[in-house]
Amino acid sequence: MKSSWMLVAAALFALMSVLVKQASATFSPAELVFYRSAFGLVAIWVVIAARQRQLLAPLATAYVHAHVLRGLSGFAALVLFFYALARLPLATAVTLNYTAPLFLAALSAWWLRERHGRSLVGAVLLGFFGVLLLLRPTLQSQAWLPAAAGLVSGLLAAVAYVKVKQLGRLGEPEWRVVFYFTLVATVGGAAWMAAAGWHVPRAQDWPWLIGIGVTATLAQLALTRAYHRGRTLTVGALAYTTVGFSAVYGVLLFGERLPLAAWLGMATVAAAGIWAVRAAAPARPDSL
Repeated sequence: MKSSWMLVAAALFALMSVLVKQASATFSPAELVFYRSAFGLVAIWVVIAARQRQLLAPLATAYVHAHVLRGLSGFAALVLFFYALARLPLATAVTLNYTAPLFLAALSAWWLRERHGRSLVGAVLLGFFGVLLLLRPTLQSQAWLPAAAGLVSGLLAAVAYVKVKQLGRLGEPEWRVVFYFTLVATVGGAAWMAAAGWHVPRAQDWPWLIGIGVTATLAQLALTRAYHRGRTLTVGALAYTTVGFSAVYGVLLFGERLPLAAWLGMATVAAAGIWAVRAAAPARPDSL
């Protein structure tokens, strides 16, 4: 089934999260965002140049301001997500980031003036009830700051998706949106590193950093193929298997043990996200 490419993307995105969590012992979130984006930027530019048979001309745009806003919101979402990954159980951080479709439903009603039915409102309310279940044990462990960062990363990802929808209405192709996002994230990460300091990667660090860039890029390609060739609603629902993969990775690789309330919260958020996807025509995310 063509939509099953989303399963490949979900497994790779979860694996990228594992690598980020492992590398966060040495590198800051901004450094990890830089390396994740820099590898992707080179790969995307090579693909665009090969397909368009031009080096720079296809990248020209009249909507630089909109691309920068989309890039900044996506960059901030990635930094907060990577910060949460370093300090929370893997599945918890990923689930909080995957509240983006719930925030997107609310933002699209307010920002894009899209009308939603009661079904979608119910999905959003259910989703945030799941967040409360998920965060209850987290807040009891005094990890409220990374939990808040993970939740805000979902909000900012939703803002980025709204900008993607607006750029689509302006006629901007998806590959150009992805390119400028990775460009802004790379420059933003480099600027942050220059201001806050950075670590020179050692020989043993490069496999982790290269792995983050490779898994993120391959996941992006698989996601794009899934949305282009599969059924949008099916693909949107399958995206939540990232939460499941992350839970398995967390148990097997990090020995994480979550209380029952957290598992119920993750399942509720995933169910609400799938409900929201099916209750509204979702934006095609180009992935943080």
